[in-house]
Amino acid sequence: MKLLSTLTLATALILPGITLAKEVSGIQVADTLTLENQALVLNGAGVRSKFFMDLYVGSLYVPNAAKSTATVIEAPIAAIRLNITSNMITSDKMRAAITEGFEYATADNTADIQPQIDAFMALFKDEIKQGDQFTFVTQKNTGVSAYKNDQKQATIEGEMFRQALLKIWLGDKPAQQSLKEAMLGQ
Repeated sequence: MKLLSTLTLATALILPGITLAKEVSGIQVADTLTLENQALVLNGAGVRSKFFMDLYVGSLYVPNAAKSTATVIEAPIAAIRLNITSNMITSDKMRAAITEGFEYATADNTADIQPQIDAFMALFKDEIKQGDQFTFVTQKNTGVSAYKNDQKQATIEGEMFRQALLKIWLGDKPAQQSLKEAMLGQ
């Protein structure tokens, strides 16, 4: 074990461009990402499950470790990545879950950000399949850039929208409490 640790450390020192990863529910989750020209570190990752089925691995990336939702919201940039692990997720189910998430995140007061929500929901019109990856890069006072399988889909402006999106996974009524805790490294 000591030899393995020494080799891992030596490899990391010799090859600094290599990003070590951890495995969560069969998905390799990168320790670091560079998004929007900003280096981000993995804050935490966990599994979203329903009825004893793993649906996706959610991971949170931030510039510096964050243990609270407020810290993530205050960060200049943060990213949430979803790796789809189930073929049970369809476009319709994803849109329904995100709609519910926005309702919980805003205490059923989505009127002020409804145009942004509509634009965001349009990103899920195409088929979703196991193996797809969604990344939502949130930038304070700018909005959210959405990627599907590393292809930029859109940037949706608005600070209220950005905060509501983060709260879908990290708010008082998150998509799943255990996933929130895992993403916050708790």
